[in-house]
Amino acid sequence: MTMALSSVEQRVLRSRRHHVLAITLAPLLGFAAAVWLLWGRAVGVEEVLLLAGMWTASGLAGTVGFHRLFAHRSFRARPAVRIGLAILGSMAGQGPVIYWAALHREHHQYSDRPGDPHSPHLHDQTLRGRLAGAWHSHIGWMFSHRLPNSARYTPDLLEDKALVRVNNLYFVWLLLGLAIPTVVGGLWRGSLLGAFYGFLWGGLARLFIGEHLIWSVNSLCHLYGTRPHRVLDHSANNVWLSVFTFGESLHNNHHAFPSSAIFGLSWWQPDPGAWLIRGLEKLGLVWHVKKPSPQTLEARRLRRRAGAPAG
Repeated sequence: MTMALSSVEQRVLRSRRHHVLAITLAPLLGFAAAVWLLWGRAVGVEEVLLLAGMWTASGLAGTVGFHRLFAHRSFRARPAVRIGLAILGSMAGQGPVIYWAALHREHHQYSDRPGDPHSPHLHDQTLRGRLAGAWHSHIGWMFSHRLPNSARYTPDLLEDKALVRVNNLYFVWLLLGLAIPTVVGGLWRGSLLGAFYGFLWGGLARLFIGEHLIWSVNSLCHLYGTRPHRVLDHSANNVWLSVFTFGESLHNNHHAFPSSAIFGLSWWQPDPGAWLIRGLEKLGLVWHVKKPSPQTLEARRLRRRAGAPAG
């Protein structure tokens, strides 16, 4: 039974839809323009470096900060690191940090069951239902989901006054993520055309590519891939995508050990997010980094071989 929304919830939902429309359509148009402008010319080194650099900064901050630090508290960090990760992660356009963490904790509570905001498995199993589920998990859910109750899911983050200030300035950081490549591109080429290309490639095209990489974890990584660990949902690993998602596509590993800061549990599973965390740990900037012990991993392997139920 669907509960009626209050007038306040309706206004919030409309505002959320406007944000989703802007953050999906503007990058799409920018990416299309960037590709169209490639006709007759090769993409320049400047554009490639701005695209890669801005996605690396915002994407790594998303997985290390938004996901592993704030949503799962899988390590502890100095205040400057926390704030830096929150600001850079906001530039990825996935919403304010406290909202993101609350939504993700809600996802884990109900993963692939009613209540999960973006599961692809809550539709019927006809071809049409499966396609609808894939669309819902990738993009559609953002237009219709209720905002998670931050007081319920993230009371710890609401007590962090500095983080709340960063959260409330989300649109400032989002615009800053567009301004930085614009200014750098203009200075690099010494022209307005350079600034325009910087805005397209380091700004809008970077948002478009980064968004679909992030959203693929909700959709693709709950539909397809390997499942080395028995869990109570459909989360799967897609190792081929892990470099580009900074380890996020090792999703079955994550759902098996949600409090672990390390997603790459085998040497052949690249996890750039974990590499950054280990580097910060060596510098003394983060500590109490959680990860499953070799004994825990071996016990899980033995349970799987014995056909033990998930849990």
